Amino acid sequence: MNPTLKLDTNEGPLPPTALLEALVALGPETLRRYPDTSALEATLAGRVGVAPHRVIVTAGADDAIDRACRAYLTRGRTMILPEPTFEMFDQFAGLAGGSLKRVPWRDGSFPLAGFLASLDDATAIITVVSPNNPTGAVASATDVRRLAQAAPRAVVLLDHAYVEYADEDLTARVIDLPNVVVLRTLSKAWGLAGCRIGYAIGSPEVVAALRRAGAPYPVAGPSIALALRRLADGDAALQAPVACVREERSKLRARLAACGIDAPPSQANFILAECGVRASFLRTALAALGVVVRDFPGRPGLTTALRITLPGEPLAFERLVAALETVLKPEALLFDLDGVLADVQHSQRAAIAATAQSFGVAVTPAQVAAEIRTGAAANDWLVTRRLIEARGCSTSLDDVTERYQSLYLGLRERECLIPPHALLERFAARLPLAIVTGRPRAEAQWFLERAGISQLFSTVVVMEDAPPKPNPAPVRLALDRLGVRRAWMIGDTPDDMRAAAQAGVLPLAVAAPGDEAPAGGARVLGNLTDLLELLP
Repeated sequence: MNPTLKLDTNEGPLPPTALLEALVALGPETLRRYPDTSALEATLAGRVGVAPHRVIVTAGADDAIDRACRAYLTRGRTMILPEPTFEMFDQFAGLAGGSLKRVPWRDGSFPLAGFLASLDDATAIITVVSPNNPTGAVASATDVRRLAQAAPRAVVLLDHAYVEYADEDLTARVIDLPNVVVLRTLSKAWGLAGCRIGYAIGSPEVVAALRRAGAPYPVAGPSIALALRRLADGDAALQAPVACVREERSKLRARLAACGIDAPPSQANFILAECGVRASFLRTALAALGVVVRDFPGRPGLTTALRITLPGEPLAFERLVAALETVLKPEALLFDLDGVLADVQHSQRAAIAATAQSFGVAVTPAQVAAEIRTGAAANDWLVTRRLIEARGCSTSLDDVTERYQSLYLGLRERECLIPPHALLERFAARLPLAIVTGRPRAEAQWFLERAGISQLFSTVVVMEDAPPKPNPAPVRLALDRLGVRRAWMIGDTPDDMRAAAQAGVLPLAVAAPGDEAPAGGARVLGNLTDLLELLP
């Protein structure tokens, strides 16, 4: 199975592996001595055209925010900031003892009038995050300059963490103002989030205040060495990955719009998708398919939104889009049979217990259910043998199979259809249906005909067709037979969930009758009626 695609924390592209050579070249003195940031600060200052004493290197841009709050946001003073924005501003302002004034800015132009109206004698810090996190909206140099001139005794923090992805870098147009501080980072476009290298550019007085407000050695020596080596590559190293993200940004907004989801324009390496009541389901469903995105539970105005980082890599982007479209635009529904459509607690489950008893081993229904939840349980004969041998009785699979079949055939008349026939007809009217089961073909067909539902399913994949779940092969075979790529699968065991996810199919779980708990899936359904509410 593919590793998790982590798109929830806005990291940048993978840096070149050759960068690690800088670590190998480090001498032991780098580890023994306290780190010196002066060379890195001089390099960063040279890039923006200011003197080195106007730059301070910090432990990520977060550290610069913390220092600014400690230096200027004393009790009784106020920070003005957009809403929503990066949540660490709230945290650091609270630690410093200051208060907050929020100006709504969900999308569109920067709300300059709202910021200006919020200014008063208590204003200590004015925060402008551009591109804003989590929306990707941007301010202009005129906005920043107007604020700085309107509040000369306040500090204007221009958080430019994502500026490499934006249409315009405002740094050179605002750093002549004595009360403007520009925050930058190497964590995003430069791909060095693990090094924790941020920096602030400001007047000598403001930078000196930031130095006093924090620890003297904020960044480790190896991180400094890696940052210097990465910066030596120059801006040309960013052109291809940044261009890739910008292209993905446009494509993803279009694909989401086709699925009925609005994502306002963004100039960062992420987009904020407004998903409505589907937000929670979409997040958990993507996670079940190995794609992690950011949600905002409890955040006013953001509870129905998801922030999705653009991966900046073609194969990863294809995987993201495939997962989104699988969740939002399924082409088929796949069902496990036993425990989902067929109530087998008095047939198969009872036959397992009776077979074990015939070999002198007593097992309870709860123990049978627990054994099935351990996985590799698509074959009742194997499950029965495991239960028997786990209790100290050795027997052959042939003997167990023969005994089980003789008992099961006498019990199978007890099987009944779990969901109403009319509900399955409603599903079939919306999407093609298939069954993926570990039953032998004859037994699967017997139940479907007896329940009067065989005509509703376009294909039935059975034991003879493919290796058993959790192998994804039977799920893939069902997709091939249906001629589709995107589907949801409803099952009741861990084997169902694993097989579906490995086949790129969304796994949804129900509890089989008599089971205490369902298998883990993207969503636990109380019953199949819940599925109607999830279908787009």
